[in-house]
Amino acid sequence: MYRYIFFDLDGTLTDSKAGILNCARYALETLGKPVPSDETLLKFVGPPLQESFQTYCGFTGDLLREAIDLFRARYAPQGQYENQAAPGMAELLARLKEQGYVMAVASSKVEPMCVSICQRFGFAPSLAAVVGSPPSDDSDKASILRGAMGRLGLTGADIPQCLMVGDRKYDVLGAKALGMDCAGVEFFGYAEPGELEKAGAVTVVQTVEALETFILTH
Repeated sequence: MYRYIFFDLDGTLTDSKAGILNCARYALETLGKPVPSDETLLKFVGPPLQESFQTYCGFTGDLLREAIDLFRARYAPQGQYENQAAPGMAELLARLKEQGYVMAVASSKVEPMCVSICQRFGFAPSLAAVVGSPPSDDSDKASILRGAMGRLGLTGADIPQCLMVGDRKYDVLGAKALGMDCAGVEFFGYAEPGELEKAGAVTVVQTVEALETFILTH
């Protein structure tokens, strides 16, 4: 049975599309670079910023660093508020805590922003830890998960009792790198069709109710 649940933030606990797209547009426009279509920009929801700007804009070196800095410069005062909680998630976390589950956020987003968002949407009281990337760089999901396990005092022996919950292949693959199961969620449709299944998610659910049922029965 699972006892420790790690949640992704963007696209899982929250619908962060508007803030992420607006900040990506701001960074590109400020740099005088072409802005991709909204369909392409939606792919920024989930991966580390470094990977998104590299993959979808071809940025490297100083240009890559500048794009990330511009994105974050808008996100801190404005973009993080262009965001809303996934309906029913705060209540689900509260119910799971009451039943003895130990939960943490494990996100590639810069950690202070993760903390701010979790406090604003009422997730924080149910969480034992909120873990994100350091301010200097975006970390991959496996590294974030290792850090989150460390915050909870867990070791490799605890992994069979751990479950990652996320909405993109990065969550699934990061969990698999540690030997951890991942439940995929399709609350907002940011993953490509079949992406989560192909990556190896142990289940893929479309509703908060289905996610709760899976956790309570496994």
